[in-house]
Amino acid sequence: MNSQTNDVLVVGAYGLIGYGISKRLISEGYSVTGLGRNMQVARRVLPDIPWIEHDIRTLCEEAQWRQIIREFSTVVNCSGALQDGPEDDLEAIHHDVVAALAAACCSENVALIQISAVGANPQATTSFLASKGRGDAAIRAAGGKWHILRPGLVLASNAYGGTTMLRMLAAFPWIQPISTPDAKIQTVSLDDVASTVVAATEGQIPNGLDLDLVEPEAYSLREILSQMRQWLGFSPAICEIALPNFCVFAVAKLADALSWLGWRSPLRTTALKVLSEGVLAKPADLRRFGMSQISTLPQTLRKMPVGAQDRLFARMALLAPVIIACLCFFWLTSGVVGIARVNEAALVLEGVGWPHGLAVTSVLFWAVVDIAIAAAFAFRKYAYSACWAAVGVSLFYLLASTITVPSLWVDPLGPLVKVVPSIILALVARAALEAR
Repeated sequence: MNSQTNDVLVVGAYGLIGYGISKRLISEGYSVTGLGRNMQVARRVLPDIPWIEHDIRTLCEEAQWRQIIREFSTVVNCSGALQDGPEDDLEAIHHDVVAALAAACCSENVALIQISAVGANPQATTSFLASKGRGDAAIRAAGGKWHILRPGLVLASNAYGGTTMLRMLAAFPWIQPISTPDAKIQTVSLDDVASTVVAATEGQIPNGLDLDLVEPEAYSLREILSQMRQWLGFSPAICEIALPNFCVFAVAKLADALSWLGWRSPLRTTALKVLSEGVLAKPADLRRFGMSQISTLPQTLRKMPVGAQDRLFARMALLAPVIIACLCFFWLTSGVVGIARVNEAALVLEGVGWPHGLAVTSVLFWAVVDIAIAAAFAFRKYAYSACWAAVGVSLFYLLASTITVPSLWVDPLGPLVKVVPSIILALVARAALEAR
C-alpha cells in the first residue's frame, strides 16, 4: 500500500491536458511524476519533474501497473489518441490499459482520476469515443476511489490537436473556409479542467462521480472561429467559404493516409466527425462542491494571454504541411530529373575536365541522395533529420560547384542562387516541426 499522500502520477503528462494539470498540481504543492513514452519531448516540456518511461500500449496487465503506482496516492490518466495508427491503438490505450490501471489502483488503494471526453460511450459512432466509453465503464466496474472527468473542446494557451486545428482555420487570410459551420460545440478552459482535478485530488469532490466539464451554452463552429480570429488579433474574414462535403472528406482521407507515415494531422476523419456531430453535454454543477462554474468561451479567451508568438504559431501550423510538401517535391524532382537526364547533367562536369564515367556516377549518386532526402521528409519520424540533411547536402552542392564549376553562379537560370532559398525553407521546416 502507498503511504505518500502528496505524490501524484500523471500519465501522459506532456500532452496538452496533462501538461496543464501537472503544472497546476505542482503549483498547489503536489509532487508530480510523469509517465510517457517519448522522453525527449517529456523532458523538454516538463524538465523539472521525474519521469517514468513506458509505452502505455504495453501496460495491459494489472501487475505491471501495481509495480508503477504503489508509491503514489493519486494517478491522473491523461493519455489518449485520436485515431488508430502506427503508434496508436485506441482499444489498447483507452480500454485495455485503463482497465488494468483501474484494477491496480483499486488493489493498491490509489485514487484514479480519468480524463475522458464528452460523448464517451461504448455505443458511440466513432472508435475514439466508443473505446473511451469502454475504458470509463471498466473504471466503474473496478471500484475503489475514482473520478471520471469528461471535458468538452479544451482551450489553452498552448495548442495541440483540435485546438491547433481551430488556430489553423482562424489563420486563413481574408477568407474563412469552414465545414459544418452550424455544428454546436461546448468548450472548457484547461485551467478549469486542472482546477477540477485538484478539487478531486483534495477530496473536495466525492469519489465515484462522472462529471461533464463544459461551458453552460454551446456555440456554433462559425462563432468559435470568429472569436478565435478576434482573440488572435487577425482581421475578420471578408467572406466565408463553406467547403463541400466531398472536399472535406477527401482532405480527411488524405490526412488519414498520412497518419500511417507518422503525421498526426488534426484534420483526420475522427476529428471532423466528432466536430460535425457536435461536442455537447449537460454541464456539471460544480457549485455544489464549492467551485466556480466552467468559464464561457469569451471568458476563457479573455483569460488567455495572446501575442505575436500565437499568431506566428497559427500561421506556421497552416503553412507547415505546405512547406513539407514543397520540400518533398523539390528533392524528389531534383533526384528524378538527375536520373532521367543523367548524360546532360554529366556534360557540365565533363566540360571542366571530368571523365565521362566519373561524371555520370557522380550525378547518379547525388540523384539517389536527393530522392532519399525526399523520402525522409515524407516520414514524420525522419523529417527532423531530413531538414538537416537537406541543409548539409545543399551547402555541399554550393561548395563543390563553386570549386569545380564556378560559372554556374552567373548562369542565367541561377541554379546555385536558387539553392539558398531551399536551405532557408528547410530551416523554417525544422522550426515548424516542433509539435509541443
